[in-house]
Amino acid sequence: MEVLKIATAGSVDDGKSTLIGRLLYDTQSLTTDKLEAIEKSSKQKGYDYLDFSLATDGLVAEREQGITIDVAHIYFSTAKKSYIIADTPGHVEYTRNMVTGASTSQVSIILIDARKGVIEQTYRHFFINNLLRVKEVIVAVNKMDLVDYSEEVYNKIKADFEALNAKSTFKEQNVSYIPLSALTGDNVVESLGGMPWYEGQTILEHLEALEPADVYEKGKARFPVQTVIRPKTEEYHDFRGYAGKLYGNNIKVGDAVTVLPSLTESKVSNIHFFDKQFDEASVGSSITIELENDINVTRGDMIVKSSELPKVEKDINTTVCWMDSKKLVPGAKYFVQHNTNRVLAKIDSVKNVIATDFSGTTEASQLAINEIGEVNIKLSKAIYFDAYNDNKSNGAFILIDAATNTTAGVGFIR
Repeated sequence: MEVLKIATAGSVDDGKSTLIGRLLYDTQSLTTDKLEAIEKSSKQKGYDYLDFSLATDGLVAEREQGITIDVAHIYFSTAKKSYIIADTPGHVEYTRNMVTGASTSQVSIILIDARKGVIEQTYRHFFINNLLRVKEVIVAVNKMDLVDYSEEVYNKIKADFEALNAKSTFKEQNVSYIPLSALTGDNVVESLGGMPWYEGQTILEHLEALEPADVYEKGKARFPVQTVIRPKTEEYHDFRGYAGKLYGNNIKVGDAVTVLPSLTESKVSNIHFFDKQFDEASVGSSITIELENDINVTRGDMIVKSSELPKVEKDINTTVCWMDSKKLVPGAKYFVQHNTNRVLAKIDSVKNVIATDFSGTTEASQLAINEIGEVNIKLSKAIYFDAYNDNKSNGAFILIDAATNTTAGVGFIR
């Protein structure tokens, strides 16, 4: 079954957790004990409705303050798809958490409080979705019940967001608008008739209708090798396969391929998916590839089509979202984790800080926590990469503090 990864974003009290809880409730995805806990807590608080935010806010501090702090991953399924939702924080100081949650998502839901309209946080959340090149964005205008389901209010917010969207440099991005009430459930899973002027899809209907072509970017095929498969059994005595996940585009039996960094050439002889064989593997598949030649391939190598070689360089110009309390400064040394490759790196220069409201850049020589900026990095050995805008999987990396082994930043090669 197809798995769709979704990130939510919105300011404090815009109703992200309530929307997710409502989705789980209306799709009958809440466990009995969770539902009983929600009913009990709502009754104790004197609510005449179910407080669905408890379905996602798992930390004590989250429940006490009524805010989302950490990234929570929620799983549910319908007859058509399986879903993984990353419920990300809306606060400015948790920008790094939102980047983390959205980095692996194909769809983003940006919530807007109908009473407040487009605000500063909306700019930030849309900017990050542009930076991460999330192809499908749903603008969910929530709490329509608190503005008497006004079409005029909805149209004003839509027009304001369209003006923001005009500043986007990611023209392949599809932006959809849905008015809803997460509290009552109107236009979440079903249309309950509160907004007869809206003739579009509900949130779930929109998600169910999305096809892989709608949410996956097409690029050049990239296959980072995770491990080498050598069963050495009687049935597969001489079997040698290379397992990993396929990014960018499809690959098929007979394709001429090159192994990096050795530049050894071969052809794909077989493609395995669990216990079945296929002539072609689609992008996003976790597969095992056999090659015609018995050549040296190991974890950290990358298999690409011979006609689509990536760049190979030791100096990279990047955009970095900084996540560490220790500032990013020139001369500092980190490990760059790029796919399955880990390379020692030195920060050559910090050029600027990028404003997340689309207003441009400010010259800077360092990055503080949650800031995003342009950074030049020198590597101890060359990596084989694509620009992030051309291939997301092969253009992204993380910076690891060599002393603490913590993830200090996430970067995108320009």
